[in-house]
Amino acid sequence: MTDLSKTHVESQDYLRKRELKTGSAGWVLLAGLGVSYVISGDYSGWNFGLAEGGFGGLAIATVVVAGMYLALVLGMAEMSSALPAAGGGYTFARRALGPWGGFATGTAILIEYAIAPAAIATFIGAYVESLGLFGITDGWWVYLAAYALFVGIHLVGVGEALKVMFAVTAVALVGLVVFGVAALADFDVANLTDIAPTGAAGASALLPFGYLGIWASIPFAIWFFLAIEGVPLAAEETKDPERNVPRGIIAAMLVLLATCALTLVLATGAGGAEAMSGSGNPLVEALSDPAAASVVNYIGLAGLVASFFSIIYAYSRQLFALSRAGYLPRVLSVTSSRKTPTLALVVPGVIGFLLSLLGEGALLLNMAVFGAALSYVLMMVSHIVLRVREPDMPRPYRTPGGVVTTGFALVVAVIAVIGTFLVDTTAALWCLVAFLAFMAYFGLYSRTRLVANSPDEEFAALAEAEKDLG
Repeated sequence: MTDLSKTHVESQDYLRKRELKTGSAGWVLLAGLGVSYVISGDYSGWNFGLAEGGFGGLAIATVVVAGMYLALVLGMAEMSSALPAAGGGYTFARRALGPWGGFATGTAILIEYAIAPAAIATFIGAYVESLGLFGITDGWWVYLAAYALFVGIHLVGVGEALKVMFAVTAVALVGLVVFGVAALADFDVANLTDIAPTGAAGASALLPFGYLGIWASIPFAIWFFLAIEGVPLAAEETKDPERNVPRGIIAAMLVLLATCALTLVLATGAGGAEAMSGSGNPLVEALSDPAAASVVNYIGLAGLVASFFSIIYAYSRQLFALSRAGYLPRVLSVTSSRKTPTLALVVPGVIGFLLSLLGEGALLLNMAVFGAALSYVLMMVSHIVLRVREPDMPRPYRTPGGVVTTGFALVVAVIAVIGTFLVDTTAALWCLVAFLAFMAYFGLYSRTRLVANSPDEEFAALAEAEKDLG
């Protein structure tokens, strides 16, 4: 199909008004960012998968999903070393799949990152209410305070924000260790299979909802790792991004594999699969020791805050990149005197707050997973296309296993997209409608108004020039 997109060269003043602060992070901070994106998934959200597949179904789904994410991360490490820009997955897909593929990927990521904080806000509200803090019994005050406070910190500057995030994430990791030690005293293997088997095909004590329950559990298993793919969004604000982004994202993935295994087994074994399947704060309710539960509850709040805080960073950089390149209204990418994209932080924050008022954490989680899984499909296709079409493109880091590795991630991601419809068809359809609306905007309006000298478009133009020379 002929690409009819049109680009225009903007002035240097246009780009100067859309600059981020460079050299703000090394690989350790990036690894912290990767863990921070995800760590709330250990504290709440994953457990709803027990209601879909039981412990066995969720455990099998988690092993498959962990393999997918490991393959995904290795593929993204390669692409981020070759194409370091604030667009992350959108930048990779733009180079591989053209403007339509790039915008489709960026839109899917933006849906994920705009909705995920809303889901986390509902979990934060559940933790605050369980602690009885400030006498709050209605979560919307918590949602509003969280968005106002943490968007405000990001407006101060990226260096300050990343350091705050790193400190909060360290506290959250300590909380998981405290939980793990305390949960050992309550652990009972029988608790893992205390959901009564149904009449579904393949149902058993381990798989109470049968074989289909494994598939239905996949969106919740994804919550253990959701958003780690956002690490490359920090490329333009990183020292030596070709080297540090791959190191940071791989280190984060290794930490998350360990925390995932600890949480799934110990929380279910201590509290019971049936009790945990509908809990808003499962790590707290799994513990019988009131003192330990109170400590984990307070620290768990830090874990939720860490992910909430860092995903705000992710959605702002994805929106910034799409806006700077002209795919979305350009005013959204203008940066302040502190080199932070003001409207790219505020606008999705307002949308997320309104979504959080639904108070449906599981529904919002499924919507975020839809956007994430769709973006994974497009990013893994991008890796395969770039390997085949541009084998000589400089790649400081190369994915072990090449297209076989990312091909595996692609297959699982397709299964995950379909799985979101199994869990909540209405939520998935609403996300699909939003995605198609974005694509219609691009096709009818912004496709002819792209900015040729934005970094992402320049990467694509360079590839076209090299192809013509070849």
